[in-house]
Amino acid sequence: MARRVVITSYSIISSLGTSPSEVIASIRQNKTAFTRSPVDETTFVCPVRDFDIRNYTGPCKERRYLNRGAGFSVAAALAAIKDAGCSTGELNKAGIFVGAGPNLDITSEFPEIINGAMDRPDLMALWMLRFLPNTAAAVIAGRTGIHGENLTTGAACAASTQAIGEAFRKIKDGYLDVALAGGGDSRLHSGGILAYGKAKAISRRTGNPAAASRPFDADRDGFVPGEGGAFFLLEELEHARRRGARIYGEICGFGSSIGGDSLTAPDPSSLYEEEAIRRALEEAALDPSAIDVISAHGTGTLLNDVMEAAMIERIFYRDTHCSNRPFVLALKSWLGHLAATCGAVELAVALTCLHGNILPAIRNLQKPCHKGINFVREGISSAARTLLLENFGFGGQNCALVVKSGNVDE
Repeated sequence: MARRVVITSYSIISSLGTSPSEVIASIRQNKTAFTRSPVDETTFVCPVRDFDIRNYTGPCKERRYLNRGAGFSVAAALAAIKDAGCSTGELNKAGIFVGAGPNLDITSEFPEIINGAMDRPDLMALWMLRFLPNTAAAVIAGRTGIHGENLTTGAACAASTQAIGEAFRKIKDGYLDVALAGGGDSRLHSGGILAYGKAKAISRRTGNPAAASRPFDADRDGFVPGEGGAFFLLEELEHARRRGARIYGEICGFGSSIGGDSLTAPDPSSLYEEEAIRRALEEAALDPSAIDVISAHGTGTLLNDVMEAAMIERIFYRDTHCSNRPFVLALKSWLGHLAATCGAVELAVALTCLHGNILPAIRNLQKPCHKGINFVREGISSAARTLLLENFGFGGQNCALVVKSGNVDE
């Protein structure tokens, strides 16, 4: 019999706050951090203000080898472990699963490159560690004493969702009892803005920065880059009960697929995005009608939103067996697009909102691009419990998680 997997701790470092209470307060006050980019005045970004990794690590000689995204990973991981109350023995056998993105901060790392030469007197001997995707996992292991199975995933914007899903599977199938899973990322530097700009993926809207991120709106013109990190401690249910752990929710199903039709654009038919979602529902043994809330990928780009909205309608609204019409959230309208860690942070925010019995509005959604979908256009009180998280990345990387919040015995 497959084992049940629960969330016994989670952390969040985001532009909305670094604790559940701060996140809820920001949402209730409609308080966001969207602003003009300091490296490109034509671009808006959504930064985490006043982040200092030393507040999480204390003295840490490895800090020099962490780029900003990896720093968010390490900080969030340590915060989740601090909240969990696990023993040293339990952590020793635990696993680490990290969603990571590339370090595109080339101009800061190498401010002067002449004829391809990067070497200079002040270049760190181990500078390459700032570019290796698994550096964050290594630092987390050293700081926490975790030495079990591990995986660093680089599945673009689905990376941290995949990391959580793979950790879930390892526990469900009996390879681990405890796993730490999540990610961190930041692309607000000049290299990241350049990359997104060349790909024509980011908003070039003028005026109010807070109005630029508009998922599923007919007037959307691209996403707004954000940054942050989030981690979750996952445990086998009986293991969590034996140690008296607090249970925040249960992961019930995971699905993934790869489209590969285009390196950047989603397939308009959404065939493989739908496959990932249906696999997650199948593993959770749930009909689409059992889903209360969908946390959509909702980037605010022209291609993603029209594809995703049509897919949601097809799976959840056209099915004659689907009596429930789930609410649809788009948390990037609050956070910006956090690239490799968007799934982990969005799951942390969504879980926080479900615990607080609120569903936040999709900000700036004035003219929905698709009729008939239950987009949350005004914040509402809700006792919703069952969540579907979906994230899609460049290269056709598709992931979905089914998560139930609250009492696992109901």
